[in-house]
Amino acid sequence: MATLPETSDYRQLFLAGTPFLDLRSPGEFAHGAFPTATNLPLMSNEERARVGTCYKQQGQAAAIALGHRLVSGAERERRLEAWSGFAREHPDGCLYCWRGGLRSQTVQQWLADAGIVYPRVVGGYKALRRFLLEELERSLQRAQLVLIGGRTGTGKTRVVAALDNAIDLEGLARHRGSSFGHLPEGQPSQIDFENALSIGFLLQLQGSAGPVVLEDEGRLIGRLALPESLRQRMQDAPMLVVEESLAERVEVILEDYIVDLGQRYMDSEGVLEGPALHRTRLLEGLDRIRKRLGGERHQAIRTQMEKAFAQQRASGDLDQHRAWISALLESYYDPMYRYQLSQRAGRILFQGRRDEVISFARTGLSC
Repeated sequence: MATLPETSDYRQLFLAGTPFLDLRSPGEFAHGAFPTATNLPLMSNEERARVGTCYKQQGQAAAIALGHRLVSGAERERRLEAWSGFAREHPDGCLYCWRGGLRSQTVQQWLADAGIVYPRVVGGYKALRRFLLEELERSLQRAQLVLIGGRTGTGKTRVVAALDNAIDLEGLARHRGSSFGHLPEGQPSQIDFENALSIGFLLQLQGSAGPVVLEDEGRLIGRLALPESLRQRMQDAPMLVVEESLAERVEVILEDYIVDLGQRYMDSEGVLEGPALHRTRLLEGLDRIRKRLGGERHQAIRTQMEKAFAQQRASGDLDQHRAWISALLESYYDPMYRYQLSQRAGRILFQGRRDEVISFARTGLSC
């Protein structure tokens, strides 16, 4: 029997954006996965649990036999067709299971018997995950970081999006980084976030000695934590500070949190439920910072927000949103920004409007 292809060049797999056929159970996949992976499991959660119990009680041979009984006949053919379809659609891909062992070897052989020779990742998901964890530490040791700072609403994320040498932390975390930053699609798992972050650095640093630009963030983005080694590097990293007028910042918040976020909720929940959920989520975000605002100020801003949503619902007019946005920026976010900036050790390389910061970042940064 011919030896089937395998690879352990984990770096190249991630640099190439290799499509992965992930054969682990849905539960394993939900716990942690890679951005280019598709989960087409050999066994369901229940089937895997039954095989695991059998292995503990009766040994490997009995567990293998049970696995073959569970995935047999028409069900085996249905799953084989899904794997075959993936392989035909992604001829440059690879398959793996948890450790690159029996599950992936079995499916690889079944595919070969069907006329499809498809490579297997040696060591499976576990080896790929270990590589990314170690690679992130190596990346942070050699990378020069530059942060994009500025008051809330200056459009820091827009700066990051305009640069080729940047990693969008909030984009990877699927969260806008504030009490109001929850998105309807929800956040990835912590492991998914770390995997994507490591891949982001790997891609940025390939063949490049230039700086990697990140938005200045706190310890958490939503419920996801930045790796401690990254936080330590960010603490003393130099900064580019975006400066915009209060009026401009209000417009940025209006666009991001009312117009864009409102559309996302409508796309996700429908034209009837979406606007109501959008309103509820923003009010919940305000309530989360009630103690820091103080009861009286919190209630005043909450009343403004409720009136603004009522006007928007009645006429589509967004104007009243500007009042609570302005009040929240001046009374809460601006004082918090001044404090956070005072805690930073890194020097300020440049300050200016958003377009000026983008221009400086493209032409004025060096190693």
